[in-house]
Amino acid sequence: MLGIKEIEDIIPHRHPFLLIDRIDEVEAGKKAVGVKNFTYDEWFFKGHFPGQPVVPGVLVIEALAQVGAVAILSLDENKGKTPFFGGISKARFKQKIIPGDSVRLECEIIKTKGPIGTGMGVAYVNNKPAVTAEITFAIG
Repeated sequence: MLGIKEIEDIIPHRHPFLLIDRIDEVEAGKKAVGVKNFTYDEWFFKGHFPGQPVVPGVLVIEALAQVGAVAILSLDENKGKTPFFGGISKARFKQKIIPGDSVRLECEIIKTKGPIGTGMGVAYVNNKPAVTAEITFAIG
């Protein structure tokens, strides 16, 4: 299991934009599984939406991408590099994520060619898929 400090040793993201609390599993270059516990104090809940806070879907996609970045940047040849979005496809939002939800974030790297790759991400709430997406990345 990796905590915040170990995650920060792998990916360049920092608070308030680090959207992973811990990594429970990592297979370098292949897959990572992480967790984000959303609390009512998250910075974005003040405006999204007052009286009915919901995690913005794009931030869930970002959290999935960060988990995928842990997997891809765990490879020796990628250490210290920066992952950039190359695209998002097949994104589906199946249920709301709200304050108090603990989200399991899984990203499996399904294709790589040179510095470009694609990960399949799934965010689960109560063991049910809440968000799914294919995320294309470029390692810079």
